[in-house]
Amino acid sequence: MYLEHFGMQELPYTLTPNTRFFLQLPTHQEALNVLLVALGSGDGFIKVVGEVGTGKTMLCRALLNTLDKEPCVTAYLPNPYLSPEALRRNFALEIGIEDALEVPDYELVNRINLRLVEIAKAGQHTILLVDEAQAMPEETIEALRLLTNLETESEKLFQVVLFGQPELNQLLARDSLRQLKQRITFSCHLNTLSNDAVAQYLEQRAHRAGFDGLALFAPGAAKLIAKASGGVPRLVNILAHKSLMVAYGRGEMQIKKEHVRHAVEDTEGAVAVARANPGHWLLGTGLVTTLLCGAVYLAWLRGMI
Repeated sequence: MYLEHFGMQELPYTLTPNTRFFLQLPTHQEALNVLLVALGSGDGFIKVVGEVGTGKTMLCRALLNTLDKEPCVTAYLPNPYLSPEALRRNFALEIGIEDALEVPDYELVNRINLRLVEIAKAGQHTILLVDEAQAMPEETIEALRLLTNLETESEKLFQVVLFGQPELNQLLARDSLRQLKQRITFSCHLNTLSNDAVAQYLEQRAHRAGFDGLALFAPGAAKLIAKASGGVPRLVNILAHKSLMVAYGRGEMQIKKEHVRHAVEDTEGAVAVARANPGHWLLGTGLVTTLLCGAVYLAWLRGMI
């Protein structure tokens, strides 16, 4: 679409958690450092909470990539809306019990224990990462807590990192889950990005995608994206992508405030933020949709010439 126009090799502002674009911004780098220190302690649950779109899955994938270089066996559950039995079977598969789907459930915990002991004897650590943990049924969280009772005389056999939205805190506040809450030894909160961090984020991602100019986003454009997105990385990506489309459609090489205004009015989440912080920089939705469609059409037409 606009890659050649801006001298890029890949799309810089996609919504997929591509860890090549994981940047050393204070919020996320500090969270990763906390996780690595916490995992080095060797016991307990670790909790990471952040609002929708703040980069929890990206952080989770970055942690997985880092652990791949360590003496670890990692298990990853991207969708924990499971029954207790399904949780045990998925965990067993992740740690290398190939016939986990055939083993009777009453035997499975013993098989998991034997496998965890085998991993520990090999000098490795087992770590379970659970994404979207706020979606776990209460009985499944309790089953997970009981699994963590598997231990030797000197250490736990595996650690758990829970990634979730703020609803995870509400879930763990239930009196019935107080035993698990007491086992959370480390927790961190993913904050939204400041205005300066948004500007840094935009430029760093553009350069990692291949852009080699001085500044892709004019200061006013970056500030407007920060305001309209509320500093939420997912919304930043959406607005940046649409702004590039508009600029490309006009044949312009730098993103300016007017390009961002068009993108904002065409983005539902950003419009909600904008209306909560009124200004005189929004256009009519119909006009913006027309402009964006025109940019896409022009991109297609140029590709045909």
